[in-house]
Amino acid sequence: MAFTDLLDRLGGVGRFQLVYTGLLLLPCSLLACHNFLQNFTAAVPRHHCQGPANHTAAATNDSGAWLRAVVPLDRLGDPEPCRRFKEPQWALLSPNTSVRGAAMEGCRDGWVYDRSVFPSTIVMEWDLVCEARPLRDLAQSIYMAGVLVGAIVFGGLADRLGRKGPLVWSYLQLAVSGAATAYFGSFGAYCVFRFLMGMTFSGIILNSLSLVVEWMPTRGRTVAGVLLGYSFTLGQLILAGVAYVIRPWRWLQFAVSVPFLIFFLYSWWLPESSRWLLLHGKSQLAVENLRKVAVMNGRMEEGERLTKEVVSSYIQSEIASVCPSNSVLDLFRTPAIRKITCCLMVVWFSNSLAYYGLAIDLQKFGLSVYLVQVLFGVIDIPAMLVATTTMIYVGRRATVASFLLLAGLMVIANMFVPEDMQALRVAQAALGKGCLASSFICVYLFTGELYPTEIRQMGMGFASVSARFGGLTAPLVTTLGEFSTILPPLGFGATSILAGLAVCFLAETRNAPLVETIEAMERRVRQGLRKEDAEEKTEEISLRQLGASPLKETI
Repeated sequence: MAFTDLLDRLGGVGRFQLVYTGLLLLPCSLLACHNFLQNFTAAVPRHHCQGPANHTAAATNDSGAWLRAVVPLDRLGDPEPCRRFKEPQWALLSPNTSVRGAAMEGCRDGWVYDRSVFPSTIVMEWDLVCEARPLRDLAQSIYMAGVLVGAIVFGGLADRLGRKGPLVWSYLQLAVSGAATAYFGSFGAYCVFRFLMGMTFSGIILNSLSLVVEWMPTRGRTVAGVLLGYSFTLGQLILAGVAYVIRPWRWLQFAVSVPFLIFFLYSWWLPESSRWLLLHGKSQLAVENLRKVAVMNGRMEEGERLTKEVVSSYIQSEIASVCPSNSVLDLFRTPAIRKITCCLMVVWFSNSLAYYGLAIDLQKFGLSVYLVQVLFGVIDIPAMLVATTTMIYVGRRATVASFLLLAGLMVIANMFVPEDMQALRVAQAALGKGCLASSFICVYLFTGELYPTEIRQMGMGFASVSARFGGLTAPLVTTLGEFSTILPPLGFGATSILAGLAVCFLAETRNAPLVETIEAMERRVRQGLRKEDAEEKTEEISLRQLGASPLKETI
């Protein structure tokens, strides 16, 4: 008997599972807001140099003429953002007049920003433009570094301390660090608190998914995993709406952080995973949690029959073979787990690299950043509908591989679309992003099903580390565009295709019960290999018999 059979006895996908999943996925939706928050809080408005301090605009009543005399124009006729004339060139105010050889200098007196769209951003507040522009990308990289560290820290803590404790702490840490980011006034403090916020991303997403998967019967896991994807889509749409209404960056930062204090308060009600409790010898607490589930699902009589012995019998063989370990080496010791880990490292890294390469810095598309954010969110809806259907009726492996391969091909094809067809380029990029988002959510569920409960959080944390390396690498790949415009899309597309091929080496988990231990996983793989060998031998014997039949007839 498997633990999922016990969940079916207690109501299957009942009221508890629905409420529990909803309460876990709601914070995940706002978590998506923080992932893409710098598209708005770090937006770069149009800007140009402030005029020299020893001159004033009083020299002319026309501010446009004053700007023309102080700041040179670029090839498109717009004021250059990083240079000005050392002395105002009043001759330029005359029609059809140009100045050659005029002395230039940097923006020594600061910049003038266009505040018509963004009244304030971190770029305006700390002048993160021109020579300081890399600091803007550094802030995003620091956030992603926090996500990386969080995947390492919270992945290990969840296997040692349970899923609930690290999750509750992550809610509180995000609420506090998010509010502190909005309060303190230095760029250094901003980066430190963004790092702490990034850590909580891993703590929340990994533990939320594990709790959902471990409390959900087999037939409900696919839908629950896809609902996680829809929560991220909802979060992107929420971000676009909130950012449109709340334009100052500090208030926007505060608005998307405070709700996590509410999540922290109600998360104390959420029960710990009974699977984890049983595997760590806490049978009595597991029984109490399961009885609460039975009551909420309307199966009180079934719940009253539960005892430590009855509950433990559902995973008795797994409990007997559990070898407590906190080492990441467990992901590489045995052949089956090693194969899963290596393939998932490639998949998570490549998926994250391509995803963040498209989804971060929406201003590069030249359209309204609010419109692009909505478009990138809405496109996920049909993509995930298709992903849900194929995962249920076709399987996890085929779904993830297909989306990754399709995304890679679309990103590479985008290189051949002419620059003047901007709308087509944006639409094609949005479709590619939708495929990558769907594969990302599918691979979260797929990874949770591939690893046994004994090391599930460790495995998901390690896979998430690979994804965070991909997120850190994405800005570096983007900078290759300074050498050749085809290098970034070629890199994103090629890695996506590579990930799609790596998925083909993983086992299918559709309608399969979760494996509890490493030993059980190795046993399942050995049985599968023996079955394949038996089928091959049967086929070989059949072919020999067919080959011998004509000979017998001839004789």
